[in-house]
Amino acid sequence: MNNVTLTADVNSKVNLVKSIANKTRGPYTPEKYGNVIIPMAIIRRFDCILADKNSAIEKILETASKLKGMTPDKLEEMVKRQCNVPFYNAKCVSLEQLVGDSDNLNSNFLEFIKAYSPSVQKILQDLKFKEEVEFMIKKGILFEVVKAFSEVDFHPATTSPMAMGYIFEEIIRTYKSNAEAGDHYTPREVIELCVELMMSENVDELKKDGKIIRVYDSCCGTGGMLTTMKRKLTGMGIKPENVRLYGQDVNPEAYAVCCAEMLMLDENPANIREGNTLTEDRFPGEKFNLLITNPPFGVEWKTEKKSVEAELKQPNNRFVAGTPRVSDGQLLFLQNLLAKAEDDARIAIILNGSPLFSGDAGSGESEIRRYVLTNHLLEAIVALPDQMFYNTGIYTYIWILSKKPNPRRNHKVQLIDATALYVPQTPKSLGNKRKFIDDTNRSKIVGEYTAFSESNISKIFDADDFGYTKVTMECPLYDENGKKLIKRGVVQVDSKRRDTETIPLKQDVDEYIKAEVLPYVPDAFPDRSKDKIGYEIPFTRYFYQYVPPRKSSDILQEIIDNEATLQQTLKAVLK
Repeated sequence: MNNVTLTADVNSKVNLVKSIANKTRGPYTPEKYGNVIIPMAIIRRFDCILADKNSAIEKILETASKLKGMTPDKLEEMVKRQCNVPFYNAKCVSLEQLVGDSDNLNSNFLEFIKAYSPSVQKILQDLKFKEEVEFMIKKGILFEVVKAFSEVDFHPATTSPMAMGYIFEEIIRTYKSNAEAGDHYTPREVIELCVELMMSENVDELKKDGKIIRVYDSCCGTGGMLTTMKRKLTGMGIKPENVRLYGQDVNPEAYAVCCAEMLMLDENPANIREGNTLTEDRFPGEKFNLLITNPPFGVEWKTEKKSVEAELKQPNNRFVAGTPRVSDGQLLFLQNLLAKAEDDARIAIILNGSPLFSGDAGSGESEIRRYVLTNHLLEAIVALPDQMFYNTGIYTYIWILSKKPNPRRNHKVQLIDATALYVPQTPKSLGNKRKFIDDTNRSKIVGEYTAFSESNISKIFDADDFGYTKVTMECPLYDENGKKLIKRGVVQVDSKRRDTETIPLKQDVDEYIKAEVLPYVPDAFPDRSKDKIGYEIPFTRYFYQYVPPRKSSDILQEIIDNEATLQQTLKAVLK
């Protein structure tokens, strides 16, 4: 499905679901709509998947009822083997059929949701949907809601897994007030770019025949990154059975949808776990081969601070490089990926601009960057266009890291400016998403990465190019006669004239002071006991291109022309 068709399909179906939400107005306030809309959307998707399989499943259930020792779990396995779908509904009816018996819908629908097989039951229980159904019955709105959803086309033949993922994400974003302000669901074309960057080199071990590739997302949301990763990997020739998906998310609705997505795609929902990654590592001691995450942008971790600091006191903790300021936890998620990476692992993480440069020398952010750079874990950073995400227009960056250094890159770091490589999101925007990275531009970005050479959008640096020494410069304190004030043989310093110099690591400190400081402040001297080493990646600075200002004569002529046009307009209006 191309970008135009996909966007139109997603928008139309999301708008249809939103119109259904309005049917719950009154009994439900807008912030509660999601309690009904999210599980009903899941049920409708399951319903559509089973639509052409119910008759076959009914025969299987009839046969199984005569067998001894047949449990619901074993029955799921039997249905999976014979119908290629890993769940069932024992009623073997559709929502359309339930609506056809309107007089008995309330009792029939309760029986319907109880009749789902164990894998689906767990998802509905996590969403506490039975309580919502009973509430809708009490308020007399269940029939209208079920009837409306029975008319929504979520059939796999017309709604691809990719489109369904977008729809689920937009529904959660719209209706769940507990979604963090910094949560941004990742466009599938950005995930595809991440996968191609990760798999374009240094992956000989991962591509070996029979190699089991464990894929992990620590902020998996509805599972979009995981499912897109598997689709791309299998498209690269890796056998589907050799790819295992693992994820964790703190949002209970997103977690439930992700489990549903795994179930629909015949993945193991047990590998998706609920909980806060920073405080509850639900995969303790486990390692993964491909790790990909889009953590919340600029969200504070104050409530997690106590748990994180407790973990810091433990051996082999996940946050060995330190902690960033409490207002932004993105670099904690980066460290979690590094801690859970196998020796041959490849990592992609999407961050906003803050982790590139926030924090002074010696700060937590700077020390984390120092750890990543001096241990040669970072291969490349790709700057994406703005307006790529549904609920934010900010610029974002893909960091590509590897636990196994690539000799070809020789510990260098590549920066790629892909901010101009996009096409408009068509036929119209998805929320704030107005730009789309098509196949052509994705190939250009991956081509720059694999070429590993300098160009107008690619720069290559040593790790130390991002390091600097912050040197404190002092000046003597003078008495009323203009003489240096000395106490016990020590020159006193004038704190009001104290300053600092940021000196690149590759530059000699004394030579820098001699050339850049003393000609302007002859009596200044460094206090080297206060030196601090810092690291930052001022991405924009490296790609800045000077554009000379327009000539004043051109600006003046434009003003004169505009005034003349305005006068003509006023004359026409006032006759």
